[in-house]
Amino acid sequence: MGQDPKFTAREITQIGWYTARMAKRGIAGENVHLGDLQKKVDRIIDGAREREARQAADAAAAEKAARKAAAKARNRK
Repeated sequence: MGQDPKFTAREITQIGWYTARMAKRGIAGENVHLGDLQKKVDRIIDGAREREARQAADAAAAEKAARKAAAKARNRK
């Protein structure tokens, strides 16, 4: 897997909450199912990766538009 993205405060809180619930279930015994909570944590991480990719694409588009506007302004002189 790739590197973990930067998480928002909400994502950190959610991951912490699900981790605490997994730990509580782990105390109950070895045969307790944790898959549902692990899937929720994985979904949060995947969502954060998608958010970072979307933000990077938006930043690149904004930079390209700024360069285009600057070139257009230079050509007007």
